[in-house]
Amino acid sequence: VPLLAACNVHAKNPAKGDDKVSIQADESGHIAFNLPIAEGKVKVPSGFMQNGSFDIDGVKLMPGSSVTGFNLDAHDHGATMNMSFKAPASPDAVRSYYVDQFKKQGVEAELAGDAVTGKSKDGSPFTIAVSPAPDGSQGRIVVEDKD
Repeated sequence: VPLLAACNVHAKNPAKGDDKVSIQADESGHIAFNLPIAEGKVKVPSGFMQNGSFDIDGVKLMPGSSVTGFNLDAHDHGATMNMSFKAPASPDAVRSYYVDQFKKQGVEAELAGDAVTGKSKDGSPFTIAVSPAPDGSQGRIVVEDKD
């Protein structure tokens, strides 16, 4: 279990009716959160997210990829999740990997310019934008949940 290098947490009054949830993390190990009962910032060892597990309907990050950032915003009428990643392959290979893997899982997905777009089995739209980067590609996954 990683030890927290720094922690700054403040209690909140849930009676104020603020049901918004926000969580942000970066590859340096900085994590900020805003929950109905508390808000704060913590620092975990850098590299904490590199072995992060991500899954949309059984499709995981391309092998060899690492998570470089994460942001979740949720409120009464849905949530939006943004995740950035690095992959060891060309953008075309990364996009092809995702389209192929989603089709194997029976998930609607297609190429749309520099991105893969689709809908998860529960109907949540997603976009995986991929661009060139040193030693492969970088990308951003956005999933919107309206429930």
